[in-house]
Amino acid sequence: MQEHGVLERLLLVYDEAVRRIDRSESFDLAVIANAAGTIQRFVEQYHEQSEEQYVFPRLEAARREIELVSILRRQHQRGREITNEVLRLAKAGTPTPRLAEAMRAFERMYRPHAAREDTVLFPAFRTVMGGRAYHELGEKFEEEEHKRFGEHGFENTVAEVARLEEALGIADLARFTP
Repeated sequence: MQEHGVLERLLLVYDEAVRRIDRSESFDLAVIANAAGTIQRFVEQYHEQSEEQYVFPRLEAARREIELVSILRRQHQRGREITNEVLRLAKAGTPTPRLAEAMRAFERMYRPHAAREDTVLFPAFRTVMGGRAYHELGEKFEEEEHKRFGEHGFENTVAEVARLEEALGIADLARFTP
């Protein structure tokens, strides 16, 4: 699920925007509107829908990780609501504390959300599916990605996120070394 890497990089964009709002530093709010739009298209309408259509039902049918799946479904819904709010506030044209609060709420929910999927949900799913079926489903996901985003959909999305990072001056990975 390499999509979680895209999500994490978008959360870094949110982190930087929140930092700037907290310090009353200027930046182009279009960067946040574009980041939220990417979250809607790539994370919510593609990645999460794939989980909801293929992963969650199989785990529920196998009676595995039922409580976790229920929480993840609720978080997907709440994430969509928060993304809509971030978009609305970013398009309003003024970086407000409410915008920072919405981005913080999204980050606070999605970092543990993705971590649980990576360490609990997907390992359980692989066990339920078995190696061959898991691989075949991965192929189906890739076909869906190509249908929605073109042949290089993932790569294009990563490049889009890189442009957002560049616009905020956080593209240099070495910058994060303490």
